[in-house]
Amino acid sequence: MTLSLEINKQFKGFSLDAKLEVPAGLTVLFGPSGSGKTTLLNAVAGLVQPERGHIRLGDQLLFDSDRRVNLPVHKRGLGFVFQDARLFPHLSVEKNLNYGRYFAVNKPQAADVNQIIEMLGISHLMARRPAKLSGGERQRVALGRALLSGPKMLLADEPLAALDGARKAELLPYFERLRDELKLPILYVTHSVSEAARLATTVVSMEAGRVLGQGSAAEVLSDPTLVPGGVRGVGTLLQTRVARHSDDGLSELEAGADTLVVPQVAQPVGTPLRVRIAAQDVIVATERPQGLSALNILSGQVLRLRTGEGPGAIVTLQTSAGELHARITRRSLAALKLREGQSCFAIVKTVSIAREDLGQG
Repeated sequence: MTLSLEINKQFKGFSLDAKLEVPAGLTVLFGPSGSGKTTLLNAVAGLVQPERGHIRLGDQLLFDSDRRVNLPVHKRGLGFVFQDARLFPHLSVEKNLNYGRYFAVNKPQAADVNQIIEMLGISHLMARRPAKLSGGERQRVALGRALLSGPKMLLADEPLAALDGARKAELLPYFERLRDELKLPILYVTHSVSEAARLATTVVSMEAGRVLGQGSAAEVLSDPTLVPGGVRGVGTLLQTRVARHSDDGLSELEAGADTLVVPQVAQPVGTPLRVRIAAQDVIVATERPQGLSALNILSGQVLRLRTGEGPGAIVTLQTSAGELHARITRRSLAALKLREGQSCFAIVKTVSIAREDLGQG
């Protein structure tokens, strides 16, 4: 099911003017604060009414200014997860979940209800009230309530922003499972590069109320014109597979013909993993280095060289694992005499790859 929209909304000092086609999968609306991500999400939900334009989900018209169509929120068939859980404090977890079922456009079957509850790991929380839950548990219950409304699409407005690092790490796998197992279309707002890299099948980059570009996570997050922070935000997404786990707290991943050593992951051997590597964490060498503490050395060839007006440059290497981007200085570029087609090596410290940069998919 695809989402198609072209809308304009005027505020004092800000204008949202967006046109996009959102394919199936998990689509991240990505950009800095104030770029219009949440406003666009609220327009899809029916919480904000555009001045003009249209919004269509599959074959259902949600909004059309010319035809004077504006479906109310409860008839759009959408689930919504906010930054804060917004659970009813006087109701138990079970009754909060049943509230979602009460407003379901398509009532979920008992088997589907049980699947969602088990998937989110909240079956043991049913009798508790929200005050007795951790932040991560509250967000899982809020996610369950949204799913039990039988939505055609799930909308998530920075659902991890209010959580600490440990709770974020706890919740990210649930969004991966929704993406991979339920196949539910998801429109997900974030300004976190790690979340976008780990979760997105499609990334929509936004700035100042406009859509800058759209594409796969690998394409958008490697483009300095689309990533907030420019070259500082550029990174690589590698598709790997868990090869083995070691007793020293590390895991080894198959990355093409090379092995990538990362902090230990909980997934079993054979599991496909996405790995995000920030371009600024990659060192380039023209000869295979010796006597280094860094465990990851990938061989490749220079595919592209990009320089701007500043002191930096982006070197894109073609490795057996895919394209890998390195951010170096123009002085280093000149000193190494790098040119397209040249053989070289990329060095990545294991400790520079954080656990939140390792995701299933």
